[in-house]
Amino acid sequence: MRALHDVSFTIKQGEFFGLLGPNGAGKSTLINALAGLLRVDSGNLQILGADVLSDYRRARQQLGVVPQELVMDPFFTVREILQFQSGYFGIRNNNRWIDELLDQLNLRDKQDTNMRQLSGGMKRRVLIAQALVHKPPVIVLDEPTAGVDVELRQSMWRFIRHLHADGHTIVLTTHYLEEAEQLCDRIAIIDKGEIIALESKNDLLAKGLGSKVLIRAAHQIETIPQELQDRLVRLEGNELELLFHRDQDSIMELLDRLRAASIQIDYVSVLSDSLQDVFMRLVNSDDQSSESSDPQVGEG
Repeated sequence: MRALHDVSFTIKQGEFFGLLGPNGAGKSTLINALAGLLRVDSGNLQILGADVLSDYRRARQQLGVVPQELVMDPFFTVREILQFQSGYFGIRNNNRWIDELLDQLNLRDKQDTNMRQLSGGMKRRVLIAQALVHKPPVIVLDEPTAGVDVELRQSMWRFIRHLHADGHTIVLTTHYLEEAEQLCDRIAIIDKGEIIALESKNDLLAKGLGSKVLIRAAHQIETIPQELQDRLVRLEGNELELLFHRDQDSIMELLDRLRAASIQIDYVSVLSDSLQDVFMRLVNSDDQSSESSDPQVGEG
């Protein structure tokens, strides 16, 4: 069984790129291959023109990966971890940048704390600092806010936005689709090891995959006409949500069908698709065709 098949795309330098997909879709496999942690059977991956296999030293120097798992040495302090990480990249006298990372990630008061004494949220901040300690131009964030409270999530995104504004290329995987919708310029959706969508966020949201109509009735809605059953999104009490294609459907015809079923309508609103709506329809579609374009990160 192949983990990835015909996955090919280019991420532009300075882009904030979202890599989305359900569990087991192949996102982490692709990231591990990009980081040189596993070898692909065919194809090639490049980071700013450096092949991850034949030019691995330069490729790894260009890349910082924040992994999904909280993996770190429990026997050192926060500052020691960052100093050792600097040494892995041949960087000496890196204290000024380490100090800035500690300040930006609110770790200054934890710099002399042993790693095993930190909370999960603090450990995740250290992982981000580790990934940035050699100032890589390309940063991959694999579920960076998983298990993180709202306050920490907001402070982390402020820092990530700052890095992006400074020109860093950011690649994000997340299950919080509202984060991707707010942050990403362009999005690839991967499912079963294949790219099923690859386009700008705005184009993805405007694909005409459907909006929703929210209908509020005067009384509780018991049932809806049979011909509308395949459009049903939600039916709770006197509220009903139906799928609605702006470029295909007539909202008046839709409402007439409901009125013919003795549903007295008090309120109607057309709701625009969210990224989550589009994502769910794409990954649940059996006949969705793949889109592709060379897995190079950082080059336009």
